[in-house]
Amino acid sequence: MLTRRSFMAATAASGLAACMRPEPSPPLALPAGPAWPPLPAFYGAITTEPHPVPAVPEGIIHPDLWRQEVANPYPDDPPGSIVISPGTGFLYLLQSRDRALRYGAGSGAAAFSWSGSARVQFRRKWPVWKAPDSMIARRPEFAPYSVANGGMPGGPGNPLGARALYLFQNGQDTLYRIHGACEPKYLGKAVSSGCVRLLDQDVIDLHDRVRDGITVRVLPADPPPGFVGVY
Repeated sequence: MLTRRSFMAATAASGLAACMRPEPSPPLALPAGPAWPPLPAFYGAITTEPHPVPAVPEGIIHPDLWRQEVANPYPDDPPGSIVISPGTGFLYLLQSRDRALRYGAGSGAAAFSWSGSARVQFRRKWPVWKAPDSMIARRPEFAPYSVANGGMPGGPGNPLGARALYLFQNGQDTLYRIHGACEPKYLGKAVSSGCVRLLDQDVIDLHDRVRDGITVRVLPADPPPGFVGVY
C-alpha cells in the first residue's frame, strides 16, 4: 500500500499535478575530474517528433546519469516494472532479474512526499498540462492554463515535456507523474517542485519500452538538507 505521509493534505492544498519546472533549488557544483567522454548519440536532437527536441549540451550531465544498462539492484521486483530512487536520482526499468536500464532523474517535492507501489494507468505523448487553482492563486500568469481553460497544449515550454506516465493506485489518480522536460543541469538533483523528471530523450525511450498497467515502486527517501519543496 502507498505510504502517503502528508500526501493527501499536500494534494488538497497545493495540487501535485502541477509538476512544474520553475523555482528550482540551486544546482550543485560538479566535482572536478578528467574530461568526460562525448555524450551518446541518442542524446542528440530529435527531429521526427511533432515538436523539436533539442540536443543535450555536452559537459553538463555526469556520465553516471546517462541512460545505460546496469546490474539490476532490485532482483525481487518483476521484470518490466519500474523502481524509482528519489534519494539517488535514478529510475530503473527492470529488464530481467539480472539487468536493468537506469535513467538519471530529477526529483521534485512530490517525489519525496510518498513511497510505495502504483501502476502506470496510461501514457501520453506531448501531454496537456493543467495548472491547479492553488498554483494560479500564487502565480496568476498561469491562469490561461487552468483546468477550466483546457490547460497548456503539448509542445515547447510545457512542463510535462515530450511524454508523461500517469500513476494510479486502486483506480485513483495519485497525481504522481513520470515525465520529461528536465533541464540537464538539474538531472539527478532535488528540485523544488514537481514529480520525477527525465530528459525528453529518455522519457521518449522509456515511454516506448513500457506498457500500461506495469508496476512502479517508489522508494522512501528524505529530501536533502536545506531542501524546500514548492508545488
